[in-house]
Amino acid sequence: MQSTSVRISGETHQALKHLAADMGLTVGDTVDMAVRRLIQNRMGRDLAAPLDDEETQWLEADVS
Repeated sequence: MQSTSVRISGETHQALKHLAADMGLTVGDTVDMAVRRLIQNRMGRDLAAPLDDEETQWLEADVS
């Protein structure tokens, strides 16, 4: 797996290490999980948002 470095504060690094240890995961796996969760949360907010006029027209279009 390819890796890269990301600069974070010492406080965040310590919190991340503690969280990873509590979950029985590596720091990298914990970051992966956090990123996936953020993406899922954003997707959920997008799906819960009201439809705009164009989306409503598309859904109500007569396909016959």
